[in-house]
Amino acid sequence: MPGSGKSTLGKELASHLDWAFIDTDNLLTAWFGLKLEQLLSSLGLEGFLQAEKMVVQELILHRCIIATGGSVIYSENAMRKLQQIGLITYLHADYRIIEKRVSQNPQRGLVAPKGQDLWEVYQERVPLYREYAELEISTQTGTLQECVYNLMEGLNEKENFPEIKRILDRGTE
Repeated sequence: MPGSGKSTLGKELASHLDWAFIDTDNLLTAWFGLKLEQLLSSLGLEGFLQAEKMVVQELILHRCIIATGGSVIYSENAMRKLQQIGLITYLHADYRIIEKRVSQNPQRGLVAPKGQDLWEVYQERVPLYREYAELEISTQTGTLQECVYNLMEGLNEKENFPEIKRILDRGTE
């Protein structure tokens, strides 16, 4: 969902781990040379989703945090690819928090069928995010650093990431 903290938390986590950070929205704009709104207008919803799927399926990355566009959830192939290359984490916030964050950034786009509002998109996507996610982290309260720490703890419980373990161990000393 827009406003869940994917880019903000992703950049911060990547910085802590000294890993790369990739935002697939940036890959789309670089690939097509258009802003996301222009791309959506030019390609239409179905074309945009196909372009997003193409960008995700081309990813071959290691030691990298990836923030996808929220609409990537509509492509089963793209989600399977993401599952192959890493651990999918759903950054959850209640609708009222998402609505507040999105309203604070009116330039933020929403990829949705015509006539569908943020609430309808939220209701549609949350079950899909939960279906694919191996880890769910709340981003609705706490500071950025607290959310990053909670994310690192969750990742450390799911997989063996020596970099994360070292950081967490330093924090408890």
